[in-house]
Amino acid sequence: MKLLRGQWLALAALVGLSGCASIGVPVPPSLELPRPPSDLRAARKGDKVTLTWTIPARTMDRQRVRYLGKTNICRSLDPVVAKCDTPVGEAAPPADFATKNAAGGLKLTAGYVDTLPAEMRVRDVFGSATYAVEVLNGDGRAAGLSNQVHVPTGEALPAPTDFSARVTAQGVVLTWGGALFSLPSPSVVRRSYRIYRRAEGGAQEILVGEREAGSEKSLSLTDQSFEWEKTYYYRASTLTVIAQPGKLEVSIEGDDTPEVKVFADDVFPPAVPSGLQAVFSGPGQQPFIDLIWAPVTDADLDGYNIYRHEEGGAPVRVNSEPVKMPAFRDAQVVSGKTYFYSVSAVDTRQNESARSEEASERVP
Repeated sequence: MKLLRGQWLALAALVGLSGCASIGVPVPPSLELPRPPSDLRAARKGDKVTLTWTIPARTMDRQRVRYLGKTNICRSLDPVVAKCDTPVGEAAPPADFATKNAAGGLKLTAGYVDTLPAEMRVRDVFGSATYAVEVLNGDGRAAGLSNQVHVPTGEALPAPTDFSARVTAQGVVLTWGGALFSLPSPSVVRRSYRIYRRAEGGAQEILVGEREAGSEKSLSLTDQSFEWEKTYYYRASTLTVIAQPGKLEVSIEGDDTPEVKVFADDVFPPAVPSGLQAVFSGPGQQPFIDLIWAPVTDADLDGYNIYRHEEGGAPVRVNSEPVKMPAFRDAQVVSGKTYFYSVSAVDTRQNESARSEEASERVP
């Protein structure tokens, strides 16, 4: 069949148009469904569970999230949260989320604090709660639940009462009142009190010590690891450890006491020296009296002061600088006199102990 000229031109035009452009498959509009978080974390302290997660920056079709709605908080006693029909709470989206997310390159985090009901905490010492979050878009729709995390629901030890601290020569003595427990199976549940300390101006805490909770209503602990002339803050916390047979131990931190402030001012003298002896030596040489005594073991000991007097006189210190060793030789003696000696201990802050019992010796 022969084509007319007009038909040839029409066909050529159609072929040319098909070479310049093509009509693709229609793209459906984005549903703006945020990707479910995959980094949900949970930490329990007392009856509070703190949840944190990264706010989704992309939708399920890899677009930037523009319309972020609230986030439902889901909790269940089942091992898996199947769906979030009745959220236990909700977290509102940040007011500036759209602006910050449009800028890109930022990881925005969100959080929520849930309170475990009392009936849930006493239900089962080995029980646990499962948490998930459900991030909604602006229309209240979600792509699904986040990863799921588990939190033990056993009862935590109540916070210590009447927590106090006082500075003594032996260290900082910390005292508090505790709850009484009679545990039928102590190998399953262990409860204890922990004492923490931080230096003024710092955030880092160190564990000072731990005491088991049980039959004692009043407890104490002495901290000897601090430095004198510094200010510290102490707090007491509680810990419950549940050891279920065949499974990993579960730890539950209880509530803290308020911090107490302590200035470790060393106004305490060292121990009083003891065992002082005085021995004369002199025939054939210059006479002298040797003194020896039992050493003082205080960690901050700087040395000793030596005091001497004659019968009826007042004691006078005979050394100009602290004597470093528990011995002293007095060569300033005169024949025919009796000398009485005593010794005190001095620390690095010049706190001086009382003087020892006297020892006497006569120079022939």
